[in-house]
Order: sequence, then structure tokens, then C-alpha cells
Amino acid sequence: MKITKIDTFVVKSIQDLVWIFCAIRTDTGITGYSEFGTGVFKKGLPGLVQDIGSALIGKDPRPVDRLYMDMYRRTRSSSGGATAMAIAGLELALWDIKGKDAGVPVYELHGGPHRDKQRVYWSHLGTYRAMHPEMYDKPTLKTMDDLGECAVEAVDQGYTAFKTNLIFPGEKPFMISDLNPDSNDQNTPTELVEHAVHQISTMRNAVGPDIDICLDINYNFKTQGAIALGKALEPYDLFWLEIDNQDPGALAQLKSSQRTPICTGEQLLGLRQYKPFLEAMSMDTLKIDVQWQGFSQAKKVADLAEVYDVNIAPHNYNSHLSTYQSLNLTASVSNVRIMESDVDSAPWRDEITTLVPEVNHGYIAIPSGPGWGCDLDEEAATRYAYDG
Repeated sequence: MKITKIDTFVVKSIQDLVWIFCAIRTDTGITGYSEFGTGVFKKGLPGLVQDIGSALIGKDPRPVDRLYMDMYRRTRSSSGGATAMAIAGLELALWDIKGKDAGVPVYELHGGPHRDKQRVYWSHLGTYRAMHPEMYDKPTLKTMDDLGECAVEAVDQGYTAFKTNLIFPGEKPFMISDLNPDSNDQNTPTELVEHAVHQISTMRNAVGPDIDICLDINYNFKTQGAIALGKALEPYDLFWLEIDNQDPGALAQLKSSQRTPICTGEQLLGLRQYKPFLEAMSMDTLKIDVQWQGFSQAKKVADLAEVYDVNIAPHNYNSHLSTYQSLNLTASVSNVRIMESDVDSAPWRDEITTLVPEVNHGYIAIPSGPGWGCDLDEEAATRYAYDG
């Protein structure tokens, strides 16, 4: 089997973001698909995939880890960041080929499955509706009680956990977002802490004590501010406070200064970046993004977290192909706490993959098909191509 061609697809998502896919084609007719990277690199990532992937043409796609190391060594002077994400796109498509060629899911190539279903949480609850109310057939989030109704909706749809952001309801609702640096200056004045308490207490009162609530503050506050938020929210029994801080010592300080559990890690790429955070015991739950670093690195990070008795939670906010890739990871390792699941998204998301995952009582079944168990619908991906 030889690689004959590599294609990329850039599909429009919400706001000015995109979903990026890679297709590696072979002379046997098997095509491996992947979803990879972050939605802000619309042109750079597809270009990097072509630059790096050109060296794969004519090679056997099945020795995946060797090819990964070849790509890593070839790009050693510019490792990490977008380069790592581009390599991830290629590596993930190679794993899909290997699984399809063997006729088994990717997780069976890694000793799985550890489970037959995976608990998931509704992510960005209320967030996208605040950012783009025109995209959804839902009432505008004008009051805190409307956010409480969002929480009830998640429970009514079978979810036992959800994650939200700091949202400001009104005629023109908005949220604090790292995609909009003008939304805050990384400080936490008293009124902002009070707002967070009002939001989370409203949601907690709406769903009761048995539903798990997460709050994601991304990289929007310094350590002092995150400590203030964590302390103020202790009475509301958060499942976790999620933060993307880049310093393991600062996160360890946050974790030890208040009782709200800390989740972090999506901002990191590869074993070398994760290692000091685990050594510092910087988190209660470790976030891993398969789409940003590839499958082998994600599994190695999860295995390293197991050494420190830390559970992982896959970061998964893209299309359904991303969900199937992440499900293969959770089936490959033992230490999984929960997995992200975006519900509100671009209305055309269900059209661009061959399967749509079903959530039953807060769980998604582990896929049984070969490779990822789901493919990109190239015709739909072309129909919804980003044209910016």
C-alpha cells in the first residue's frame, strides 16, 4: 500500500471559525480521514499539511509511529504550535487508514476497548446562543433565568453534566472570551465575581444538586483572579473550574488556594509540555486534545497522567469526526473522567460526516466501525467550504 495524494478541506463553522480536515489517499482505494487543529488557522494549517505531507507521498502509510517521528524530526526547527497540529492531521489520517486496512477500530490497535460507552457533558451551554443568537431557533438570553432554562434543557435531553462560560444576558448578550480580547482585561473586580456567583447559583438552583456543572474561564484571568472566582464558587459544588494557564506553578497555587477542582491541559501539546504540569500536580483533571496533537501523543499523555493518578477529559468542540477520534482515545485508556460534547453548533454540522453520534442518558456509545468509525462526507464538506 502506498500514499498517492493528500487533500485538505476547510469547512465554515460558527463565528469566523472553521473545521479543518485531512484526507490521505492510497493506491488500494482506502482513504484515511482526520479532523485536526484549531479553527483560527484557516490557511496556515492546510498549507503546513501539504508542506509536511509531501514527504509521505509514495510511502506505506501503516507504520504510523515511524512516519510521525520522521515528520517530527524533519520539522525540529519549528516544532510545536501549528506545526504539531499539522503533523497531528496527517498522523490521525494514517491511523484511520491502518484501522480500515486491518478492519478494526483504532482503539483495538492500542489494546482497547476499556469501555463500551463514554459519559459526555454538554459544552458551551448558552455560550454560542449568546454569541450568535440568530443561528439558533431559541429565545434570546435576556436574563439569568434564561440561562437557568438552558441548564434545564440540557438535563431534559439526558445530560448529567454541562459546561458554561461567563455569560452576560441582555438584549445583546455576550460572553467573556479569549476570541474577543476586549471582553475583559484579565482582572476580576468585585462585580465580576458577583456576576459569576449569580450565574452559577442560578444554574445550580435550576437543575439541583445532582447535575455536574463546569465553568470554563479559558485564558481570561490571571492566577489571583482565578483564585477569587474559585473561592467564591465553592458553595456551588462545581465539577471543575477550567483554565488554560501556561505556568504549572501558577496552576498549582490556584489548585491549593481554594477547594474548587481544577481542569487544565488543552493549551499543551505533547509529552514534554505536559510533564512539568503533572509533576507539579497542577490539576485534578487533565484536558487532552486529540485533534491538536495526534492520537499517539494523546495516548502517551493519558498514560503519563495514569502514573500520577490523574484522570483525563478529551477536549472536543469541533465536528463529529473529532468526536469519533476522541471516543477512540477514551476506549484506549483506563483513566477517563468525562468527555466534551458540543451540542449547539453550526446547523450544517450533521451533514458533513457519515455518522452522527447519539447521546443516550449522558453517554455516547464507543464506535465499532473500522478506523475512526466515521468518515468525512467530502461532497458536504465542499458544499460548506470556507470561502474567506
